[in-house]
Amino acid sequence: MRDAISVLRRLREGNQRFLADLRSEDNMIAADRRKALLAGQEPLAIILGCSDSRVPAEIVFDQGLGDLFVIRVAGNIVAPSQIGSVEFAAALYNIKLVVVLGHSSCGAVAATVQAMEAPTLNPSPNIASIVGRIRPSVESLMSTPLRHDHDALMAEAVRANVRASVNQLRHGSDIIERLIDKEDLLIVGAEYLLDTGEVQFFEGVPDGMDW
Repeated sequence: MRDAISVLRRLREGNQRFLADLRSEDNMIAADRRKALLAGQEPLAIILGCSDSRVPAEIVFDQGLGDLFVIRVAGNIVAPSQIGSVEFAAALYNIKLVVVLGHSSCGAVAATVQAMEAPTLNPSPNIASIVGRIRPSVESLMSTPLRHDHDALMAEAVRANVRASVNQLRHGSDIIERLIDKEDLLIVGAEYLLDTGEVQFFEGVPDGMDW
């Protein structure tokens, strides 16, 4: 099961099990799986997700040891190290699918919105570097009526940030662009809903996809 569409279906099916409070028995046999992975790994997908402790990719997608190559960073932002990690995994392990996984009520997105609403606040340079990468995807929203509705603004900002990260991955690397052009790599965006546990895929999913 190496093609992107099959892997995407597998992740969605895993999330459906997570929603139903079920778990694949195959993913619970940790000792045997750990021994099998000593010889090497063949992860099915790359997940670029937020560092938020409530969104562990292996759990929300009900996958086991060795199934996912996970890159986590606050705000699921794309910087050179994240691009390099995707290049590394896609090339070395022949992975066909990348999922940028944002989540509702993202603290990094909230910090960005706060910084724009109250620009006198001065975060540390390191936090400012994260906010600076999220800021462009939020700025356009601040000139719409959403600026008067914080909850609606946050919801749209989370998705705008995911879309921005997807776009940056698609166009931030000659290696990734070549893989996409050859249809050897699919990059999609998704949001994990903290209140329900559902992962909603909304960016880059092929039109008419039969789940």
